Amino acid sequence: MTQDDLSQTTAVAPLPLAPGEWEMDPLHSAVNFTIRHLGIAKVRGRFADVRAGLYVGESLEEVRVTAEIALASIDTGNADRDAHTRSADLLDVEKRPTMAFRSTRVFGEGEDWTMEGDLAIGGVSRPVALAVDFGGVMETPGDGRRRAGFEATGEIRRSDYGMDFGGSLLGDVVKVQLDMQFLEPQGQGG
Repeated sequence: MTQDDLSQTTAVAPLPLAPGEWEMDPLHSAVNFTIRHLGIAKVRGRFADVRAGLYVGESLEEVRVTAEIALASIDTGNADRDAHTRSADLLDVEKRPTMAFRSTRVFGEGEDWTMEGDLAIGGVSRPVALAVDFGGVMETPGDGRRRAGFEATGEIRRSDYGMDFGGSLLGDVVKVQLDMQFLEPQGQGG
């Protein structure tokens, strides 16, 4: 097989998702995180107010993901800790109300996928890379709509966004896990 034959067979692989704007299913999606406390234990939490979109084009190069998270919607299971986390010491939700992500590139093959993009918190934007696991597409009994499932994991550093309160009390690295389901555009089908 020549190099031209190889590029023709790999360059135009069809996507398993119908083209169009896929809508996030908020009942089956979550943005979770973990951070070290005192270097010896993990604090886990989630953000309850998340909006995300998935645009699928005709090729992988046209796939785009966007997300916006209301930082005040943090929930670690402890109201006092959440109130402190929202304060100017940490997230400062008065000055930084949202965290926004916009993908710039999705690549990979088989079971190994990566999504690169820019994550903005307040006025600071930094590149991030997320490992993505595509769970597949399934038609939902009842409404008959198809849904696609994804898990994305990665790490960000608080200090990259000017959030360095806590010194050795809180770790700098925040591990993120996104479990997302998207609804296929109406009128589509595979």
